[in-house]
Amino acid sequence: MVNVLVVESDSDRMSFPSIEGAHFRGCVIAELADAVSWAEVLLFRTFETVDLQAVWPNATNLRWIHASSAGVDRLLDPALREGPWLLTNSGGILDRAIAEYVAAGVLASVKKLPQAIRRQRDRVWEHRGTSGIQGRRALVVGPGSIGREIGRVLGALGMRVDASATSERPGDAEFDRILDVGQLSSYAGEYDVVVLAAPLTDSTRGLVDAEVLEAMRSYAGLVNISRGPVVDEKALCAALASGAIGWAVLDVFEVEPLPDTSPLWDMENVILTAHLAGDADDFAERLWQLFEGNLHRYLAGSSLVNVVDKQLGYVRR
Repeated sequence: MVNVLVVESDSDRMSFPSIEGAHFRGCVIAELADAVSWAEVLLFRTFETVDLQAVWPNATNLRWIHASSAGVDRLLDPALREGPWLLTNSGGILDRAIAEYVAAGVLASVKKLPQAIRRQRDRVWEHRGTSGIQGRRALVVGPGSIGREIGRVLGALGMRVDASATSERPGDAEFDRILDVGQLSSYAGEYDVVVLAAPLTDSTRGLVDAEVLEAMRSYAGLVNISRGPVVDEKALCAALASGAIGWAVLDVFEVEPLPDTSPLWDMENVILTAHLAGDADDFAERLWQLFEGNLHRYLAGSSLVNVVDKQLGYVRR
């Protein structure tokens, strides 16, 4: 019998199904350090951030950990990175929801809907010119499964889409070109929209800095659905305030929740949301389908899907 410990939030507890060969138990994050010694498999259903240093010494029976997100940076501390445990993520189940969020944010920004909503609230009738995206160029930084779905959706809306990856290589079905992310500042100015979909790793932390932002077009937009620290937030605020770039759609931030002192709250050319781009109404169902399929593979002794390379910090595809 395989013991499966499911880490949940108090407000989102689930009834566990009956799966032959598996025994389920739930706990909240505060109970994890005491409960983990029972588990062979650990499923995180919560996105709560916690210091896991007290957990891993007690994980004496643990063999496999599944993260409910595509990014695993919140879990991947040095002990987990060097430990014997298999780590899988939830890449694939978030792709369409995040791609739709990106498309909605891009369209809302170029059509100036946030400004229109503010004027509606203030009962101000003001005609304003807007832009379009047909034939415009988009760059997706991070051509993983999420980035590729973003590329497909933006391409279907008429944009010409390139990608930026760890190395330059030929284009494919989703991207006209795939460029070397190490040279990002040299070509960021070619695009009307730059979308960040890369995982947070040592090499992507602070990737979009003042140099990259200064290279962008003054009317171009930045969309970040990856992780906040991929962007130098202070430099971004300065670029938005000065008009060095035109607008931003931000779902992730260096500090979350975003402090109420952040100037981003008051910027008319910014759409910000509370790390919700992938949280469509069918997320819990999709997460469970993915995990259950992997659990059946585990019970059968077969290879799992979405196995994270713990040294790279993402699934090698």
